[in-house]
Amino acid sequence: MTGSTETGRVTGTQDKDYNLIWYVEACLDNALRLETYIQDAERAKDTEAADLFRKAQADSRKGAELGKELLRARLSGG
Repeated sequence: MTGSTETGRVTGTQDKDYNLIWYVEACLDNALRLETYIQDAERAKDTEAADLFRKAQADSRKGAELGKELLRARLSGG
């Protein structure tokens, strides 16, 4: 949390875990948002933009998967 010293007392979740949860959610939200952008670009027959958004969506999905793996390992004690 920017400008704060909250370390889990208020949320019940340590910053390192909270940050990881936030990261996964942000990646997943980005992948969903990019689906709309892909569809908009396809409707406009803008294949360059659609391809860019597809690549960005794949990166967001990959980030979410990596984050979920790390979070899963940490929460299970691994």
